[in-house]
Amino acid sequence: MLNLEARYYVSPDTFTRERSAIFARTWQHLGAVSQLKAPHAYLAANIAGYKVFVQRGSDGVLRGFKNMCRHRGAQLLADGTGQCKAVRCPYHQWLFNEKGELLSAPWFGDDPPIKVEDWPLEPIHVGEWRGLLFAAIAPEESLMDQLGELPAELADEPIESYSLDRQDKVDFDANWKVYTDNFVEGYHIPGIHPAFHAAIDFKQFATTAHKGYVRMTCPPREGLFYRGKWLWMWPNWTLSLFEGGMNTSRINPISVNRTEQLYNFYFADMSDAMESKRTDTIKRNLAVVHEDYEVCVSTHRNYETGLFTTGPLSSRHERGVHYFQNKVSEALGI
Repeated sequence: MLNLEARYYVSPDTFTRERSAIFARTWQHLGAVSQLKAPHAYLAANIAGYKVFVQRGSDGVLRGFKNMCRHRGAQLLADGTGQCKAVRCPYHQWLFNEKGELLSAPWFGDDPPIKVEDWPLEPIHVGEWRGLLFAAIAPEESLMDQLGELPAELADEPIESYSLDRQDKVDFDANWKVYTDNFVEGYHIPGIHPAFHAAIDFKQFATTAHKGYVRMTCPPREGLFYRGKWLWMWPNWTLSLFEGGMNTSRINPISVNRTEQLYNFYFADMSDAMESKRTDTIKRNLAVVHEDYEVCVSTHRNYETGLFTTGPLSSRHERGVHYFQNKVSEALGI
């Protein structure tokens, strides 16, 4: 097994192809369904540069749309969460209702008059799975087909009973695939995460690839907050279990050489008495994550030089890397 050639990490053309062949064609994990519990609540997100939003209607239905006005393409809602009964374009004040229908185009003129029924917002697909929210622009398969064997993997975990506590965002100067390669293997743990390495039985670290996801497991030693299971799902989201909860993240490309990682932290016990413990768990999670970014940035810079010659992948530790890179290659036809 050989590593994917460096040119596919640094080529703007490859990034353009990934946006259309991967990110516009797959289901993206956007957050928790609970964030859209109330009527008119919305969540607006960036998917590899594609702007979308999902809103809960007064009828209880979740609907998703491209986050752009049908007039001249202005962004309608700022990224994040909020609430509004109708969506008004900040540019020329076009007004759309919760079903995406154009209600009015003020000052447009009457020669000829605009037909509002001809200019609704363009819809996207919305899905839910065990309390998690997903959206897709033009999916090539159903959400459940994309999740593959993940539902069976997590069948005994009460993930829908966890409550969203806090969110965090980290961005760094490396291609999204450089970071993903790093996440789906434990081979780097002794060198990059010395404290984490000391808290696990690394000799028993195991990585296996399954339909739709990669699983990494390792017995934790006493005192480690992780439970010893880390999951990555195609194409770009993760789920890690710890005592009393879990975190998810979405690895979102901003450009060919810049990536953001969007974290959600969930807990079973949201009482005030447990707040300090939750804060400590989040802090420790993020401390491990931050240790990865420097090596990812330096790796990306080496790829940019054009001097890197593709190296071998470990059959023991890098099965996840091989699985991920094969999925990318299949999607891009390379």
